[in-house]
Amino acid sequence: MADDQPKSPPQPVRDAATLILWRRSGSRLEVLMGERHGASAFMPNRYVFPGGRLDAADYRIRPAAPLNPVSAHRLARSRGTGPRKAVALALAAIRETFEETGLRLAEAGPPLACPSPSWQAFCDSGFAPAPSTLLYLCRAITPPGRPRRFDARFFAAPAEAAQGVLRPSAELDKLSWMTPEETRDLLLPNITQYVLANLEAWLEPAAAADPARQVPFHHSRHGKRQLDWE
Repeated sequence: MADDQPKSPPQPVRDAATLILWRRSGSRLEVLMGERHGASAFMPNRYVFPGGRLDAADYRIRPAAPLNPVSAHRLARSRGTGPRKAVALALAAIRETFEETGLRLAEAGPPLACPSPSWQAFCDSGFAPAPSTLLYLCRAITPPGRPRRFDARFFAAPAEAAQGVLRPSAELDKLSWMTPEETRDLLLPNITQYVLANLEAWLEPAAAADPARQVPFHHSRHGKRQLDWE
């Protein structure tokens, strides 16, 4: 992800996933965003979508439904992303969203044996993650020199797919639904600005239903930022 932060020693690139929850208010598109706490090592005081690092347990949790087939096809073209990792990334986005906002994309069912404490609260009362509504939209790798680096995949899901009570967390505060226009005066990472500028077009029914639609991939090459397509 891009941002104007001081340069740091080289950091490893870790897989991560982000979830853009969206809804319509009349004709206006609104997305759920929050402010990262000022003490955060990565992007302090920036407004972002919920998300975070891929966890080993994300490979072991059993989803209640398959991955969205459009997302599965798009992720199959993504370099370094096999079928198991594609599902795990979607589940990571769901887990992180629950941890940071209290909202759960899940289906109820028989009690599950959760693979780790990171999933235990999510699985309470027999819930299992449901990635069938997640649409894969974009990929970005944090530029070199940042205190944390992530290979982040951005997913989107309609707000009605989530359940629970919205609440701030240790990572995200000031959670609110905003239109892209309302975010213009906020501190935003560059990749977040890019996503907000393109989200309406990506969610158009024809675009959202097209598994062959190319996905933008922001990364660095020879010290310069580059936009490729996967």
